[in-house]
Amino acid sequence: MQKYPVRTSVRAQLNVDALAHLCETHFERSDRDGAAVRTSWGALATLKVWPEGKELAVELTMNPQVDAATQAETIRRYNEFLHEATGYSAKERASRLRKSATKSAGGA
Repeated sequence: MQKYPVRTSVRAQLNVDALAHLCETHFERSDRDGAAVRTSWGALATLKVWPEGKELAVELTMNPQVDAATQAETIRRYNEFLHEATGYSAKERASRLRKSATKSAGGA
């Protein structure tokens, strides 16, 4: 499971209904699973997302047996989904995760 920080301006609108709408927009379907939303598309065998405090929790299972074009499109859609859900671009998310990992390693 991965947790992504959510920009303060986006956090107020982050709920199960909004996540379901985003999944339908980017992956063409969504299914409710309690307080989470599940979907699949292309190389995403399963994607389960839910709001968790100030973060977006994500469980992801990939299917490596799809063609390269489908893999590329899946990554593009997934990054767009995360950008809308968190308010951070892929570059910003990577930077924040790197900083978080550095702080964790330095404090241990």
